[in-house]
Amino acid sequence: MFARFWRWLRGLFGATPEALPAPHAHSSPGSARPKQGAARARTSREGTSPPTLTSRERTAGFRTRKPARWPCDEQRLDHLGLPVWRTETDLAQALDLTQKQLRFFATHRPVDRFHHYLQFAVPKARGGERILCAPKRQLKAVQRQLVRELVRRLPVSEYAHGFRQGRSVATNAAPHVGKAVVIRLDLADFFGTVTFPRVRGLLASCGYGHAVASSLALLATEAHRQPLDIDGVVHFAAMGPRHCVQGAPTSPGLCNAIARRLDHRLAGLGRSLGFAYTRYADDMVFSGDALDEISRLLGGARNIVANEGFRLNDDKTRIMRAGGRQQVTGVTVNQVLGLSRKERRKLRAALHQQGLARKEGKGDARNDARIQGKLAWLQMLNADQAAALHPQSAQAVQSEPA
Repeated sequence: MFARFWRWLRGLFGATPEALPAPHAHSSPGSARPKQGAARARTSREGTSPPTLTSRERTAGFRTRKPARWPCDEQRLDHLGLPVWRTETDLAQALDLTQKQLRFFATHRPVDRFHHYLQFAVPKARGGERILCAPKRQLKAVQRQLVRELVRRLPVSEYAHGFRQGRSVATNAAPHVGKAVVIRLDLADFFGTVTFPRVRGLLASCGYGHAVASSLALLATEAHRQPLDIDGVVHFAAMGPRHCVQGAPTSPGLCNAIARRLDHRLAGLGRSLGFAYTRYADDMVFSGDALDEISRLLGGARNIVANEGFRLNDDKTRIMRAGGRQQVTGVTVNQVLGLSRKERRKLRAALHQQGLARKEGKGDARNDARIQGKLAWLQMLNADQAAALHPQSAQAVQSEPA
């Protein structure tokens, strides 16, 4: 053991064993380690022996290092068109908060007596539950202000169509119309994968200093918490890392910004193999005519997704060829953008039934609104398909008399 330690010490100082001070016979290897900071003794090129290390210097290497801190990069913030917040005081003023209020919202406590979110579960369409965390009124107001001031200005790839002004499921599906094959991939736990360190790292790369980036990341993330009764008082214990939660106004924009490099890499992969690429939230779609490149595309996409810190939900991977129904985010893309023939027939039948009901004085305002919503949806996707249903819709669905 002493021989191994002696070799380690010699490699550290770059000196011969004779040039190093001999350790005490009863010293342990750990207590004889030299300090690993700026004050570490070094042997000069001329062969001068290093000074004997003190007890404090020997144990310094075992201490926990302080987290790295970085300053604000105002030039980069200006280049990206982002607000310049040098300190937490600037951030608090921009959000109309006092520093005390900012710390109240932007402090992580493993066990807390107050929870800023309402946590609940909703059923999924294909079974299971989805955990939603809705911020309470005060925090939601702060997050909405943060969206207006910062999140909307973060750089996002042109391939992202979800949660963006001027983009929709229609613009996401349009590049995939009339292709020989459409491949749909799904990111598992998309929001949950975007953790506090990733959000802080994104903001730091944009130019924000350590304190401001940390406060912003704390405002936008939260951990799932479990209520505990301790001596008759309810506490909320964090059950995992902080991450972007479904229900927070800031989550969609931050996740889009963090997935920017993922989008560019996947788009580049698809382009090299003859495929178009788009993404709507966690739903990624490739389409093209190169059927013999499908396996290469899937393998490359899997590697890129893993390399970017995400993972695929294999159960939702779909390869849709032209012979069957090709659907992207609820939109049929086989020949034209719109609804499938089956869905249009169901809508036409609903219009007919509604028309008969209104003639008999049995109209239902809620059902009228539902059908009007479906017609508006079809009008957005394909005006020609909606026009084919218009004569029946004008007779069956009318505005309620004032």
